Amino acid sequence: MDPITLAIIGALSKLSENVIADAYQALKAAIAQKCGVDSDVAKAVENLEKKPESTGRIETLKEEIVAAKVDQDTDLVKAANELIAKLKDFPDAQTIINQTVKGNQNIFSGTGNVTGTNKS
Repeated sequence: MDPITLAIIGALSKLSENVIADAYQALKAAIAQKCGVDSDVAKAVENLEKKPESTGRIETLKEEIVAAKVDQDTDLVKAANELIAKLKDFPDAQTIINQTVKGNQNIFSGTGNVTGTNKS
C-alpha cells in the first residue's frame, strides 16, 4: 500500500489528537494544491472520511492515488511519511491492511502498527 493511503487510513481514527489532525490537514491541503480541490483524489479522501471503515472507499482512494500518480509525487510522499511518523508515537494507532497486488509484486495482508518506509 502506498504511504499516502496508509497515512490517511491511519490518521482517520486519530483526528482527535491535535498533532495528527494538523499533519493530516497538511497532507489534505497538499493533495488539494497538487490535484485540485475537486479532483477525484480529493473527493475520494472526503468520501473515506465519511465512512473510514469502508473497504470500497479505501480501494477507491488507492485507485485514485495511482491514477493521478500522487504516489509518485515526492512532496506528497514526504508529507504522508511525516504523518506516519507522528502516528507511530501512538501505541494504539493500528490499522488493518489488506492488499492484493497483481503482477510480480508482493502480496501483503495483516494487522499491525502503522509503519512506512521512504524508498526515495
